[in-house]
Amino acid sequence: MITRMSSLFLRTLREDPADAEVPSHKLLVRAGYVRRVAPGGYSWLPLGLKVLRNIETVVREEMDAFGAQEIQFPALLPKEPYEATNRWEEYGPNIFRLKDRKGADYLLGPTHEELFTLVVKGEYSSYKDYPVTLYQIQTKYRDEARPRAGILRGREFLMKDSYSFDLTDEGLSKSYQDHRDAYIRIFDRLGMEYVIVSATSGAMGGSASEEFLAVAETGEDTFVRSTESGYAANVEAVRTPVPEAQDIEGKPEAQVHHTPNTPTIETLVDFLNANTDRTFTAADTLKNVLVKTRKPGEKDWQLLAIALPGDREVDFKRLEAALEPAEVAMLEDVDFARNSFLVKGYIGPASLQANGVTYLADPRIVTGTAWVTGADKADHHVVDLVAGRDFTPDGVIDVADVREGDPSPDGKGVLKAARGIEIGHIFQLGRKYADAFALDALGPDSKPVRITMGSYGIGVSRLVAAIAEQSHDDRGLIWPRAVAPADVHVVIAGKDETLTAGGEKLAAELDAAGVRVLLDDRKASPGVKFADAELIGVPTIVVVGRGLANGVVEVKDRKSGERVEVAVESVVQHLVELVKG
Repeated sequence: MITRMSSLFLRTLREDPADAEVPSHKLLVRAGYVRRVAPGGYSWLPLGLKVLRNIETVVREEMDAFGAQEIQFPALLPKEPYEATNRWEEYGPNIFRLKDRKGADYLLGPTHEELFTLVVKGEYSSYKDYPVTLYQIQTKYRDEARPRAGILRGREFLMKDSYSFDLTDEGLSKSYQDHRDAYIRIFDRLGMEYVIVSATSGAMGGSASEEFLAVAETGEDTFVRSTESGYAANVEAVRTPVPEAQDIEGKPEAQVHHTPNTPTIETLVDFLNANTDRTFTAADTLKNVLVKTRKPGEKDWQLLAIALPGDREVDFKRLEAALEPAEVAMLEDVDFARNSFLVKGYIGPASLQANGVTYLADPRIVTGTAWVTGADKADHHVVDLVAGRDFTPDGVIDVADVREGDPSPDGKGVLKAARGIEIGHIFQLGRKYADAFALDALGPDSKPVRITMGSYGIGVSRLVAAIAEQSHDDRGLIWPRAVAPADVHVVIAGKDETLTAGGEKLAAELDAAGVRVLLDDRKASPGVKFADAELIGVPTIVVVGRGLANGVVEVKDRKSGERVEVAVESVVQHLVELVKG
C-alpha cells in the first residue's frame, strides 16, 4: 500500500506543544500522530491510527495463538453489577458516572471483570465447558485527577483486557502462565525493553500479581531490582525484611527530655548530639506521621498514625496501595485544630493510642527496639521508648520509601532503583468475582464447582507512547518495524520530473512486492522533507535524489543513521529483504 504525503491528512509542527512534558507527548503531537481534544482526551490522526492498529494486530495474534477468544462489551455499563462487587463505591471519584433520561445509573467502563463474569455465567453451566479465556480490545474511561503526559495517562484509553475461567487453582496457574508467555512474545515483537516485576493487586483483588514495565526515565512507576538475584518489584509491592526482635530486659528506662525548638528530625538529632553524651542519628528517632482515611461510601474521615524510623519518609503511592480502596489524605491545619492532643512536631504514641487513633508501625519497629520520639508536649521528647515495653502498635504497615542500597527482600544483594511505564498487568483473581455472582459449573459428580478467574491487561494506546519514549532521538521518532506506520519512507528530493518518475516507480514496485510505502511526493523543499522523515520515524528512509542520475538511491537506517547507496535495479530486492528479514 502506498500512502502519499501530498494527500495525507497530516501537518507536522516545528515547535513542541506548550503542555507537553515528556518526549512521547512532544513528538507524537509534532509528527501529526495525535491531537488533544480535552484534558486526557486525544484524537488519533491517520499515521497515529496506523501505529495503534499495528500494535492491536500483534496483541490479537498472540492472544489468539494460545486459544483466547475475542468478544466485545459496551463501554456504557449499568450500575448493578458494580454494586454487587462494591466497586461502584470503591472506585470513588475515579469513574465517570451518569444517569439516563429515566434516572437509571450508569458508568463508563473502567474495567470489565463483572461483565465477563456475568456473560460466562449466562452461557456456561457444565465443567465440560471449561477452561475458557475471553478478551476484548476496547476503550476504557477513568476520571484521572491529573491527566498528563499525553496518551500515557489519559481519561480515555484503549486497552486489551482478558479473563481466564478455570475449574481449579492448578488450571488458573496454567492460564496465568499462558498469558505471561504471550505477553513476553508481544513485548518482544514490539521491540521493547521491559522488566517483569512483582506488583500489588489493588482494587482488582486477587493474589499473584505481576507488572510488565517499559524501562523509561520518564515513567511514573519506580521499580527495584536486586544486584545479586532475579528479584524485581514495583516499589508498592516491596516487602521490607523484618529484623529480629530484641530482648527488652536491660534496656534503659524511658525518660522525657526538654528539647526546645526541635520540631523536626534534623533539629532533634542536632540538639541531642550537642546536649547528651550519646550519638544519635535520624534512624534512632521514631517519626509519627498523621493521615486521614475514608472508606468508600463513608462521609467522615478517620485519623491514622504511621510510625517509621526518622530517616525514612512515607511513600504516598505505597500508602495508597496499602489502604486501597480507602481514600487517604494528609492532615490539614483544621484537622490539627480539631484534635488538640496532636502537638505538631512532638507527637508520640501515648497520646495517639489514648485518644483511639489507630497506630500502625513500620516493620523495622520490632519488639525491643528503642526510640526517641515525641512526648506529646511542646519542646519535649522521650528517649529510650522501647517497642513492646512502653508502647505496642496496633499493627504493621509497610509504606516507608524504598531506597537504593536497601537489602533485597529475598536476602540476596541490595536494591537498585529505576523507573518504568506500566504496559501490562496480570492477576490471579481467584474467586472474588465468581463468589459475587455465584459463578459455578456442575461437576462430573453433579455438584457445583466454584470457578476461579484470572485478569490480564495490556495498555494498547499507552504502548504507542511507551514505545515512543524508548525509541526516539533529538530529531524525532524511531519506530520499531513491527509498529511503524510504513515499512519504507520514500523521499523524492527535488522537483525534477525524472526524480518524480523515479520515486513513483520505486514506490509502485515496493507496493507490488508487499512493502508498505510512505511516499513524500509533496512540492516541498528537500530540507523540509528530510526533517519530516526523521520526525515521523519510519525505520527505513529512501532518498531519490541526485544519485539517480548515476543509477543509485540512498537508503538510510533511521535508528543507526547509517547510509548506503544502492543500485536502482537492485534496491527493491534489497528493501524487501530488509523489511521481511
